[in-house]
Amino acid sequence: MYWRQAIGLVLAAIVWCVAFPALADWTHPLSFSNAELARRDFSKQSLQAAEFSNTNLEMTNFSGADLRGAVLSASVMTKTNLHGADLSNAMVNEVTLTEADLSDAVLVEALFLRSVFNDVNIAGADFSYAMLDKAQIKELCKKASGVNSQTGVETRESLGCQ
Repeated sequence: MYWRQAIGLVLAAIVWCVAFPALADWTHPLSFSNAELARRDFSKQSLQAAEFSNTNLEMTNFSGADLRGAVLSASVMTKTNLHGADLSNAMVNEVTLTEADLSDAVLVEALFLRSVFNDVNIAGADFSYAMLDKAQIKELCKKASGVNSQTGVETRESLGCQ
């Protein structure tokens, strides 16, 4: 009698994993809220959907990191290295990026709500379908150049520069 129940549970688990594979692999996202992460090295790390709210990320290295869907909210990002990082679908709100390196970064469909770009390097960055306001776009277009090595999209084209 118990073996029938056990087989039923195993079959139900198999059906669940086949029908919902993304949910079967789901893990809780990392949270670095209110953390002091200045000068840390997160290069080439998988940080999908990680939360960096109200975090000091000054001079932190995210080069080549997978930050898809990450939340970078009200954080300090002075001289932060995001070279070649994938921030697709990331939410970067109320962040001042000062002297940050966004070169060759993938920022597709990222949200930049009330964020400020001060003296950033965006050579080769792909901003396709990113949510930016007109003032941000105007400022970024002044320095936009290059082609993203991962997506093949020109930075000026991705920003809609005239």
